[in-house]
Amino acid sequence: MTPEQAAWFADIFNRLVANVETVLLGKTFVIRLGFTAFLSEGHLLLEDYPGTGKTSFARAMAQSVDGTSNRIQFTPDLLPGDITGVSIFDQRSNEFEFHPGPIFSNIVLADEINRASPKTQSALLEVMEEGQVTVDGVTHAAGIPFMVIATQNPVEQAGTYRLPEAQLDRFIMKASIGYPDHASTIRILEGSGVKAHETTVPAIVSADVIVEMGKLARTVHVDPTINDYVGRLVEATRTATEVRLGASVRGALALVRTAKTLAAANGRHYVVPDDIKSLAEPVLAHRLIIDPEAEFDGVTASSVIGQILIETAPPSERQAV
Repeated sequence: MTPEQAAWFADIFNRLVANVETVLLGKTFVIRLGFTAFLSEGHLLLEDYPGTGKTSFARAMAQSVDGTSNRIQFTPDLLPGDITGVSIFDQRSNEFEFHPGPIFSNIVLADEINRASPKTQSALLEVMEEGQVTVDGVTHAAGIPFMVIATQNPVEQAGTYRLPEAQLDRFIMKASIGYPDHASTIRILEGSGVKAHETTVPAIVSADVIVEMGKLARTVHVDPTINDYVGRLVEATRTATEVRLGASVRGALALVRTAKTLAAANGRHYVVPDDIKSLAEPVLAHRLIIDPEAEFDGVTASSVIGQILIETAPPSERQAV
């Protein structure tokens, strides 16, 4: 990536964020995380309370890139075919015809994903990892770009199925929208005459441009000292006394990929340690399993990551090439 390409990337990125912020007021940081995940070809897990704007967030992101969006409400009786689609026998042609499910969209909101059975949850694994769905032995591409925004309610856990670690690892980052501040709440109330599903935002770029931006983000330079820093951070999560299971290699790769995108979003063609620091918690925390005794004492994955960032020294200079 050249400095000129980085400037072009940052300009479009900031316009996309500003566009979505007209719907999700006062949530610039979360919106930036969302587009960082999107352009890193990853998926986002939102753990948040009802009514914080998750559906509006997904819809506004899709509208900003002139793409399609679908919302899937996960319930205990939801079947895998309700997500991926089914093959139905057509008597006229005497053949099975595939009817695609709601997963075939640019941005898919998987609402309350932990309310569905593990069998249904696992229907997302192939499409999240490979961007394709296999039904009756036939593979169907989900389309490009593709992103799953899954949500969980952190309060009500009755009748839910906890996401297994293998599936949590498929999400490139985890974030929370949270409630708006007072000023944003007042602005929302002033626009109460417009229903949420009626709110639209203009398209900033086409879906093809998003694909090109994703390819461009991969070319951002990462100094060997940055890779060493990421390696030391990940290894520290595995040796921390409060952690039973540390971050995987997939987590380390995700941290570097998202750091490349964030660097380009900030107008740079190279990654700096601050990119890693700002993304370490949303990218790594949900991949950790805290020891039950430490968890009982109030230790959280976020606090562990914060302590590791303090104790692990970042690189102070670039490695000579």
